[in-house]
Parts: sequence; structure tokens; C-alpha cells
Amino acid sequence: MKEGDIVLALLPQTDGRGKHRPAVVLRRMPGFGDLLVCGISTQLRQQVADFDEIIEPSEADFKTSGLKASSLIRLGFLAVHPDSNFIGTIGSLSDQRHQRLLFKLSTHLQPKGNL
Repeated sequence: MKEGDIVLALLPQTDGRGKHRPAVVLRRMPGFGDLLVCGISTQLRQQVADFDEIIEPSEADFKTSGLKASSLIRLGFLAVHPDSNFIGTIGSLSDQRHQRLLFKLSTHLQPKGNL
């Protein structure tokens, strides 16, 4: 698995149980090499404006994504897991979209004055 891949992962849900769902590999973490991922959902209404990103069937990288319907890449739904927690890769995003997601996340994490 590599950065930009879409994988199937067991991700935590609000009820505390896990559910297998697609996720984007954002970055391999230092140290043990675990993967930072963000979840993907078909619940487009949950989009956080100017943060999350929708991927549509009309977009070029949808064809390589392995997704079956318009989906929401939820940058606020993060998890870190070892490779062994992933079922496998179903597709990948374009390098441009992957870089845009990293930029949005890193910009959000920057200090904004009063801490």
C-alpha cells in the first residue's frame, strides 16, 4: 500500500464498533510505518465545506478509485493503523488530489495565533 491508495480498513464508528470501509492512505508515519488514513463515505451531506472533498464519477481519477458511487473524502475522519489492519487496496487517487488533501489537512493543523 502506498500514499494515495484507496484501501479497505476496519475503521471505528460512533457506536464504538468497527466497520470495513474505504479510506485514503494520506501518509506513512515515521517509526513503525503505520498508515494515516481518512475515511470515505457516500453520505455527501456530511461534507465540511472547504475541507472535505467529494469525488464524482465524472472526474478522471474516479475511474481508478475503485469506488462505486459519488463519495465524500472526510479529512476529519482520521485513523492510524498498521498494514495488517487493512484488507487490501481497491484503487487510487490522482497525485494532484492526494497532494490537495495533504495541503488542506496540513493547513488546518497550522497554528493560528493564540494557542
